[in-house]
Amino acid sequence: MSEITIEDGIELPEEERDDYYSDDDLFDISSWGADLSFRELIARYDDDELVKPELQRNYVWDKAEASRFIDSVLLGLPVPSIFLAKTNDEKLLIIDGYQRLMTVRDFVKGIFSKDGSIFKLSRSGKIHERWKGKSFLELPPEDQRKIRNTTIHAIIFMQKHPADGDTSLYQVFERINSSGRSLLPQEIRNCVYQGPMNSLLFELNKLERWRTLWGKPTADSRMRDLEMILRFFALSSRKIQQDVDSPNRISLKQYLNQYMDSVNNINRCDDFRTRFETSIDFIFSHIGPSAFHNISPSDNSRLVPNFSPTIFDSVMTAVDLGIRRGIADKYVAGIEDRRLTLLCSPDYQRLLSHETMRVPNIRSRVYHMYYSLFEGEAK
Repeated sequence: MSEITIEDGIELPEEERDDYYSDDDLFDISSWGADLSFRELIARYDDDELVKPELQRNYVWDKAEASRFIDSVLLGLPVPSIFLAKTNDEKLLIIDGYQRLMTVRDFVKGIFSKDGSIFKLSRSGKIHERWKGKSFLELPPEDQRKIRNTTIHAIIFMQKHPADGDTSLYQVFERINSSGRSLLPQEIRNCVYQGPMNSLLFELNKLERWRTLWGKPTADSRMRDLEMILRFFALSSRKIQQDVDSPNRISLKQYLNQYMDSVNNINRCDDFRTRFETSIDFIFSHIGPSAFHNISPSDNSRLVPNFSPTIFDSVMTAVDLGIRRGIADKYVAGIEDRRLTLLCSPDYQRLLSHETMRVPNIRSRVYHMYYSLFEGEAK
């Protein structure tokens, strides 16, 4: 049986924790360097040609940190490189460097966007006396020009082939962020797969009943909760649940990338929204806040406090199917007891922890959950 690891209250089977893939496609990726002035970067940002990945990294520096960076620019100290990705519509995504770019833009514009206050450099002893406590317009003209004309080295890359999809963009981004705090898969998807589906994930993630079932009132800073919502849509898809030509095993990371890319259009959002909301409402009302938790391996009468992705898959997909077939409301009495009875089965526990990304196992754990919750209707 696969080893289960607990990471921030989430049970991760070994297969999912160590998930890695490398596409067999031969990618054509080009990258180049460019020295861009802050004057040009600010203009591009204001013209929506330089784009912050949607809702990704909000501005987090406080005014003391921001003042120190402006002080460094005015002193002529080297500015670390930024990393940009060129999109098919000729825009540049800010992959790394958003804090630095926004700090200079805010200072030039005069408003500290984090709190809407007037942006004057702090009076800390760490700031040079020449410009301590001053706004951009209070600086001498030569210092204003110095800030605008300071160049920052940008590393820019783009995927030229294959044209459909951004799997290589994902992999390049993942490898570039392998030092320091590595980004998790959904954090990278949030940068790479901009569009309606990405926006929908953020919208659904705010639902109060989902937050209760997830177990935390505030959004996860590493976007694990967003990934679970995407995971539900992807693993409940026809390809996984029904198609005879489905692969025997999937890489979850790769499949979620491909799936998000394939459904990233406005026409799918209403159906996705309805399915998720109705399933969450049903589960919250009839199964309860611990619907996605497993039983204790040492005491079947006790639930563990950790969120189980494989139970989440099973319950969400089973309930979604029951609702779409119009039979879910007939079986609400005792539904949580039937879920717990199924979890007591050693065979079912193996489906939850062993080879969890084998497609027959995904289907089997959903089928058995559906059959248990909605008695006999899975036949």
